[in-house]
Amino acid sequence: MTLRLGVPSKGRLMDKTFGWFAARGITLSRTGDEREYAGTVEGIEGVELQLLSAGEIPRELAAGRIHLGVTGSDLIEEKLVAWDQKVEPLAPLGFGQADLVIAVPQGWIDVDTLDDLDAAAAAFRRRHGARLRIATKYHRLVREFLRDAGVADYALVDSQGATEGTVRNETAEAVADITSTGDTLRANGLKILSDGLVHASQATLFRARGADWTDAARATLSEITARIG
Repeated sequence: MTLRLGVPSKGRLMDKTFGWFAARGITLSRTGDEREYAGTVEGIEGVELQLLSAGEIPRELAAGRIHLGVTGSDLIEEKLVAWDQKVEPLAPLGFGQADLVIAVPQGWIDVDTLDDLDAAAAAFRRRHGARLRIATKYHRLVREFLRDAGVADYALVDSQGATEGTVRNETAEAVADITSTGDTLRANGLKILSDGLVHASQATLFRARGADWTDAARATLSEITARIG
């Protein structure tokens, strides 16, 4: 049986993934134009390339429809309940680094830590009779992080657009967002809490525990793991 490898279908993530495998003697390439999602693999036998969105790859891994997949660790942990029972990280790829962080308005001079945020949320509820809103796309990761930190009296609100702009637009009081440098958060009048790192993400090669691991697929995986070290 062919081992199915899912990689991001476009942009820098695809280019860097192709480069990472090429450096290990495995050449991945797209066939056709950018509207086609077929690809070829050279340098190793028994691998079928599937080009998918980074957000689809966790689902396909969990369902066992692909054997290996490259995506951000943040997407795996956000989208998959009990993710470590469904997938196994094989190798961090060294690119696509971004931090999921909690950020609050720069004008909140007395709020620098999660304890401060908890106190601010309690004060906000007393004053307004409503919970402090935190805008994010990462509900599972943020909820678990704040629960473990003992932060209460907040409500997560879904952000489908530019999360960093929600405070300025008055649709949230704080945000939990992905950032590489923090520049966009600062440009929108926000500061990262000193202990507000929720998850440090990077592109990672994952193995699907529930895929059909035939002897042929296992042999191919052994060759791949030997290449990547």
